[in-house]
Order: sequence, then C-alpha cells, then structure tokens
Amino acid sequence: MRRREEAEIAGEVAAAAAVSVPEVVPDLTAAAFFDVDNTMMRGASIYHFARGLAARGLFTSRDLMKFALGQAWFRVRGNENPEHIAKAKDMALAFVAGLKVDEVVRLGEEIYDDVMADRVWQGTRALAQAHLDAGQRVWLVTATPVELARVIAQRLGLTGALGTVAETADGAYTGRLVGDLLHGPAKAEAVRALARREGLDLARCTAYSDSANDLPMLSLVGHPHAINPDSELREHARENGWDVRDFRTGRKATMIGLPIAATAGAIAGGVAAGIALRRHYRSAL
Repeated sequence: MRRREEAEIAGEVAAAAAVSVPEVVPDLTAAAFFDVDNTMMRGASIYHFARGLAARGLFTSRDLMKFALGQAWFRVRGNENPEHIAKAKDMALAFVAGLKVDEVVRLGEEIYDDVMADRVWQGTRALAQAHLDAGQRVWLVTATPVELARVIAQRLGLTGALGTVAETADGAYTGRLVGDLLHGPAKAEAVRALARREGLDLARCTAYSDSANDLPMLSLVGHPHAINPDSELREHARENGWDVRDFRTGRKATMIGLPIAATAGAIAGGVAAGIALRRHYRSAL
C-alpha cells in the first residue's frame, strides 16, 4: 500500500512540474515559398530522379551519358535558348504520354528516400521548419513535375508544392502540359494565385531561391532571401539588402551535384526520366 501511495505522490508531483507547450497559433496571412533545386537540395531534383531510375536498370548507360552531357552543355552555355527549350519540352512530353501517374509517384517516393534525402540542405530545411514552428504554411515552388515536388514536400513535412503540371486522363499522362513550365515569371504568377486563394498577405510572406531566374517570385514578397545564390542573384541581393545564406562549402560549390539553374536543365532531365519510364512501362505490358 505504501509503495502505491508513493507512486501516486510521485505521479502527481511530476504532473504538477510538467511545462505545458503552448499550441502554435496558425498565422493565416503569412507563408514561405522555397525553390527546390540548389535551394532546398543539392543539384537538380529531376536529375536525382533520373539517376534513381538508372540505378534500377530502367534505362541504359548511353541514355544517362547523353543526359549528363546535355546538363553540362546547358551549364557551360549559361543561357536558355527558347528554341532548344521548346524542342526538349516536346521530346519529354512525347516520352511520358501514356505513363501511369501512380507509377511515377511510387518511383518518386522510392528514389527520394534512396537518393534525394541525403542531399537536402539542412540549413534550408531548418529555415522551413522555423516558418512551420511559427504557424506559417510552407510551399515548394519548382519547375519540377508537381508529382515529384509533392513527394519532396511530404517527406519534408511541408504544406504542399507548386510544380509544373502535366495533363492527365484516366490516370495517365496525355503528353501535354496544363499551362506551361513553372519557371521564372510563371512561379510568381503561381504564388500570386495561391495567395489570392489562401488569403495570404504577400507583404508578410517570405521566399527563398538560389537563382536570378526566380527574381520575379523573390520580388513579389515582403521578405526575399537568397540561398546558395548564383552570381547575379548574389549581386542583386547585395544591392537591395536581402538576406543571403550559403550552405555550400568552397567557392566551387555551384559545381556540386550537377546544379541546374536553367529550365532547360530540368526539361532535359524530364527527357531522360521519360525515356526510362517509357521503357519500364512497355516492358510491363
């Protein structure tokens, strides 16, 4: 009996000493928007996806080599030729036509866990978590296909993702886009539309990116931040007093993981992924 009484007393004392953690009050008018490639993770997410497919034997070493050479070409050129982008987009869409959406999502989940998770910048993830802890919603905004972007957002515990949307019918891709690539000014328009829908005050919102291509999105919000910035964005941030964070090591950090700032790089990755998935899909028939 004595032991029971002592246990009850100990329990009551422990309960009385416990500190209640106050519930976070949702901040419904502020949100944070994060670019993905080289901002949230090292390199291009679609390239990591393609690598994961290659590791599963879903396309040949020759296909992967052609893809890698294409990435290097776009990086060295340092520009976005509209004609090349258009051709690459058409090729990617032709390859993915007919593929099942749920198969792409399943592979995206596997490959994120196997390949991408270790490439997330912990500094950027901590910034995203700070917004969540403050009761704000956190969205990824990327040219990456929205299905893959959503996988990344879910794995990171974020609110959701805005990404390039491919048209689907009966659970399969039709080979057409809904709208256009979510890149440059299109990102800003997507954020603006989301703000209208969710009742966000853009002056209270925050955005993060590594690339000058995202200046339209960064300039749209009240609190823009440059993360691992390219030279043009670094200079713009310096001139405008924006916060700059660099989680890379070494001055040649921009070469890590085949970084791809250009939309063309993401599209070329889509081509490689499309080749792989097309072959995998056909082999299953």
